[in-house]
Amino acid sequence: MDERLDRLAVAIRDGEGTVALTGAGVSTASGIPDFRGEDGIWGREFDPASFHRRRFERDPDGFWRDRLRLHERLVPEDVAPNAAHEALAALESSGHLDAVITQNTDGLHTAAGSGTVIELHGNAARVVCESCGERSPAEEAFDRVRAGETPPTCRCGGVLKPDVVLFGESLSREAIERAREYAVDCDVFLAVGSSLTVEPAASLPRIATRNGAFLALVNLEPTPASESADLDLRANVTEALPALCTRLR
Repeated sequence: MDERLDRLAVAIRDGEGTVALTGAGVSTASGIPDFRGEDGIWGREFDPASFHRRRFERDPDGFWRDRLRLHERLVPEDVAPNAAHEALAALESSGHLDAVITQNTDGLHTAAGSGTVIELHGNAARVVCESCGERSPAEEAFDRVRAGETPPTCRCGGVLKPDVVLFGESLSREAIERAREYAVDCDVFLAVGSSLTVEPAASLPRIATRNGAFLALVNLEPTPASESADLDLRANVTEALPALCTRLR
């Protein structure tokens, strides 16, 4: 791993811009369960259909009761950024990273100190009003659901929705366009803890390499991009990213 991290550090130093894409493998190190992995909660503990846009519209009461159960399963009381989140924030602070593009909705990159974070699937710590568009903390909505208010509503009377992309919804056009712009412009594209199987995030490394970027992968398992990557590092992200920071100091 040492020699490959040295090579990645050189590519980052010599390049004019580095972007990181993060997936579930970064969040699981903080105790947040995976959705789709071998031990993923979809299908094993929760039915994805329960969190479809149609279910939200048809049965908002039941949707919110299930959403509360999902939230309490996904977010441990002591959840906090881990060493991988902190390393990415440090890379940005030192000028070695331009942005984090994340498939995760836990908000831990921002909590760790990353300033430029593109949340492709939204942020589960917020809710948004279906009527007026106002955003507010999700925990307040969950407290109201615990007290029996289903669905929770905005002060304008509109129904609140988790500020995440539900099944049956499209990603934010603004978010994916910003992510693609970073992929086009970067010299190094670093994909961390992502299986690279879920679109449109999975297309970002291809966009980057088509535009001449150095593609580096850090993941415990092989991905569809492994054979074409300039560097494919099978490693724990909480070990590899801090080690990369050390080399770039």
